[in-house]
Amino acid sequence: MNPYTSYATGEPIADTKAPKGPIAERWDTRRFEAKLVNPANRRKHTVIVVGTGLAGGSAGATLAEQGYHVVQFCYQDSPRRAHSIAAQGGINAAKNYRNDGDSVHRLFYDTVKGGDFRARESNVHRLAQISVQIIDQCVAQGVPFAREYGGLLDTRSFGGVQVSRTFYARGQTGQQLLLGAYQALSRQIAAGNVEMHPRTEMLDLVVVDGRARGIVARNLVTGEITTHVADAVVLASGGYGNVFYLSTNAMNSNATAIWRAHRRGAYFANPCFTQIHPTCIPRTGDHQSKLTLMSESLRNDGRIWVPRAPGDTRPPNEIPEEERDYYLERIYPSFGNLVPRDIASRAAKNVCDEGRGVGPGGQNRRGGAAGSPVEGGGGRREGVYLDFADAIRRMGRKKVEEKYGNLFDMYERITAENPYEVPMRIYPAVHYTMGGLWVDYDLQTTVPGLFAIGEANFSDHGANRLGASALMQGLADGYFVLPSTINDYLARVPALEPVTGDHPAVAGAVAETEDRLRRLLAVDGDRTPDSFHRELGELMWDRCGMARSDRGLREALDRIPEIREEFWRRVRVPGTGEELNQSLEKANRVVDYLELAELMCLDALHRTESCGGHFREESQTPDGEAARKDEEFSYAAAWEFTGTGRAPVLHKEDLVFEYVHPTQRSYA
Repeated sequence: MNPYTSYATGEPIADTKAPKGPIAERWDTRRFEAKLVNPANRRKHTVIVVGTGLAGGSAGATLAEQGYHVVQFCYQDSPRRAHSIAAQGGINAAKNYRNDGDSVHRLFYDTVKGGDFRARESNVHRLAQISVQIIDQCVAQGVPFAREYGGLLDTRSFGGVQVSRTFYARGQTGQQLLLGAYQALSRQIAAGNVEMHPRTEMLDLVVVDGRARGIVARNLVTGEITTHVADAVVLASGGYGNVFYLSTNAMNSNATAIWRAHRRGAYFANPCFTQIHPTCIPRTGDHQSKLTLMSESLRNDGRIWVPRAPGDTRPPNEIPEEERDYYLERIYPSFGNLVPRDIASRAAKNVCDEGRGVGPGGQNRRGGAAGSPVEGGGGRREGVYLDFADAIRRMGRKKVEEKYGNLFDMYERITAENPYEVPMRIYPAVHYTMGGLWVDYDLQTTVPGLFAIGEANFSDHGANRLGASALMQGLADGYFVLPSTINDYLARVPALEPVTGDHPAVAGAVAETEDRLRRLLAVDGDRTPDSFHRELGELMWDRCGMARSDRGLREALDRIPEIREEFWRRVRVPGTGEELNQSLEKANRVVDYLELAELMCLDALHRTESCGGHFREESQTPDGEAARKDEEFSYAAAWEFTGTGRAPVLHKEDLVFEYVHPTQRSYA
């Protein structure tokens, strides 16, 4: 037996920060009970923020506006290049401008249900409450949301809901929201309240006397290793989807910040909960290093279909209506093409498994567990049609161009196919990670003084995130939640002793980092870091992707240590550490992916139920839907690191549902 699978179960973990009482009053109660820091005293405190996306950018700007001295880091050459800029479709808020029955409670309900009842009720309700404030904040900043003819803010629908609550700026919502946060952050940089470090990557966390007190970072241009100390550290570094190699994330998005924090004592929760987005441009071959997302908003007006007959290779415009299967509309008539992402993705995989996929064949990446019908790949076609012919007839091409023009242009540039004339081809791809560092109601990890916000934490989306909720969570955490809760931490901690570079904890973290980089440079093998990353990613997609099985996960858990051992024997990193060295950056990230992938597979193996984005082939309904096991798995799995290759310790946080009682999800 693989010793890594022999994990121990430790003491349960609980969120002790969420107040009791009616759920609608808990956030106000928590804010009132939280201790405050006098404005004059805030200038005495330093807070480190890692990341400048929507969560990090809004947090840095808001904390600096409050009076704290903020030291902020991003690996990009500018904060405005954070990956949040790539978000397309919109941001949810329970404004009910359409008067279509929306409310804070309905957004709360939809999010808990969409997450397949694996999220905390308190956190989700707070997110729904704050959503209405986010829109006001962003409008005041000048974010150019789309408006109706009369001047009111426009909304559209996203998956898993039956109301129109998604505010948008064409297909560039993330970009516009990030520019709003960036301008607020830039104001504080100019005022001297934020010390910005671009082209700098966090490589380790400094923990002194059990508290997070700083980070070790590397200047990506010069290679200089530096330490930075503070009274609290905030991680806003995003998710870990690039462990799969091919994903919709920016290629430099990585898990090093949160994984190094995990190694220093922060528990990692629900790592197997990864989101596969149903509307991505299919891969075209092994030459690719990235996949491209097509916004979920396209499912408002586009219709998804495949040929009824397996092996039908006719061009789409030659297939008559009666020989098409609009399978989402057939299986889920109440929601149609707007079912949640996990359901739409599995449905696309199923029709392709049946031999009804479209587009070029011969792809070998399967996304299924070992022993599934897709074993072997071969000439399997991976793609389904997203067709706008009906929308163009109904609204006219000009209206479609107004709503989706930039997305259509992007699709045509990538595929050389005109989506106004032929249907788009789409297929699921890794997009988002619901797992992350475990945090309490205050967004604090198990390491005192270390906070995780946005996609870096696990708190709000359960086993499946609804579309347009990532932007909502990032801005809620950064603008509204963290600025209130970090005050309480700083007000309650005893006077912290100054930490200098020669402190043993700081010197030890630096020495470990430098030693790791030296080891990578010294191997001088014959394989690139990318080759190992690709091999790991394909293994993860095949064994821990859209479908998982006991056999496939165990095979992955046996193979990952072998890849890791080969990596440390054969990786080749040219150049030195005292210069711009992207091979060294990649190799260092692959070191962390090789450990994280192991934990993801173990988490998926131990959770023998299906829920949301985690689909175990052994646990499904007769109709092929995810079958939860609430009696056994109604908890968040928080894992404690014990050493590389050593079995971690599982701590369970029981999930209590007082307001939305778990049922079998139905979107029929």
